Amino acid sequence: MTEALIKVEGVSKKFCRSLRKSLWYGMQDLGNEILSHRHASNNNLRPDEFWATKDISFELKRGECLGLVGRNGAGKTTLLRMLNGLIKPDQGRIEMHGRIGALIALGAGFNPILTGRENIFVNATVLGLTSKEVESKLDEIIDFAEIREFIDTPVQSYSSGMSVRLGFAIAASIQPDVLLLDEVLAVGDAAFRHKCYQRINRLVSNCAVIIVSHSMDQIGAIANKVGFMHSGKLEIFNDTTAGISAYNRINRQSELDYDLDRTFSICEPITHAEVSLSSERVRYGGRLEVRLNITSAVGVEGLMISFTGVNENHQPVMNWNNKALRGRIDIKEGVSELRFTIDPLLLHQGRYFWNLWLSDGGIAPLIYAVNAGFFYVDSDQSPTGEIPYLPDPSGLRVTTAGEEKLFGISPVGRGLSQSP
Repeated sequence: MTEALIKVEGVSKKFCRSLRKSLWYGMQDLGNEILSHRHASNNNLRPDEFWATKDISFELKRGECLGLVGRNGAGKTTLLRMLNGLIKPDQGRIEMHGRIGALIALGAGFNPILTGRENIFVNATVLGLTSKEVESKLDEIIDFAEIREFIDTPVQSYSSGMSVRLGFAIAASIQPDVLLLDEVLAVGDAAFRHKCYQRINRLVSNCAVIIVSHSMDQIGAIANKVGFMHSGKLEIFNDTTAGISAYNRINRQSELDYDLDRTFSICEPITHAEVSLSSERVRYGGRLEVRLNITSAVGVEGLMISFTGVNENHQPVMNWNNKALRGRIDIKEGVSELRFTIDPLLLHQGRYFWNLWLSDGGIAPLIYAVNAGFFYVDSDQSPTGEIPYLPDPSGLRVTTAGEEKLFGISPVGRGLSQSP
């Protein structure tokens, strides 16, 4: 499996922010191409132009899956459109070998007034299948898309999920040499996404796959290398964990963003509240103590407390609350201290913001804190995707043929050691 199906050398593409100037520049470039009989290659940006992609080079071989990640506007979709031949680069060279299956835009290529069945024939023919081949694959495509009862309904009445089901089923059925997917698995239910993962895993052994996704779980599950795009430039990581980490780092908010988003409010009868953590840095599996000092004008009964850890992608990843505790939390008039401990703290390496919510059972909280502070977790563990919880794996027992083995943490803290 050493055959390179995709070769990209120094590819750049520029766009213009002004529609009027864009049309004028397009006419100029077309005229230059006609007169010079070659594609114009101008390295200079004209007014209102910018580089959507800049000097991108990579190869993808048969049997490889590249997870393309980056923030919105980084140039991912532009790159995929150039690879699929929808637009041409201003500089550089692209080689694509074999049959190409692409699902770059939701429902792209579907004629809305044609039925799903008719669109299957049209799209599969465009992708290179003969009418006889489409006929032989028709039931397979319909069954995979799970829309048999709607297959003779015009596509304009399909939901976005139904459209992506049909589009993916067609693209995957042609047994492509190159498969391009742009954020299409973000639509649809979990069961269908799992079925798509299985199909991609079967295809990738005999083709090259590029998948664009903002879900690091998808990238971790499918890709064997990561392409991280930032400001139109591409960096390839053969280690998927390193590529995911690069993406997560660029998503981190600055301290200024944190200050702008910070919310800490109190309501009567609370007159003062202060929250402090035992430490701003905690080891994975360590102990985090939270202390809440409050002053109340009157006694309050039946308090509910919620403390949430949020990662830098704004995803809640941990919650401590007192719902399951025996006994009711009451405070008296004046100053009170509430203290609780999260032990062990099972979060992977990184910075986490915390939110706190305190209520007496009513709809409005007495204390409402969002992004009110942060803490860091130091860890030697290597997470997969965005999954933050990494419980201690020691204590695993495996019994095979009557023989039991216990697995524990190795002395250096990495991997697992085995003992009889």
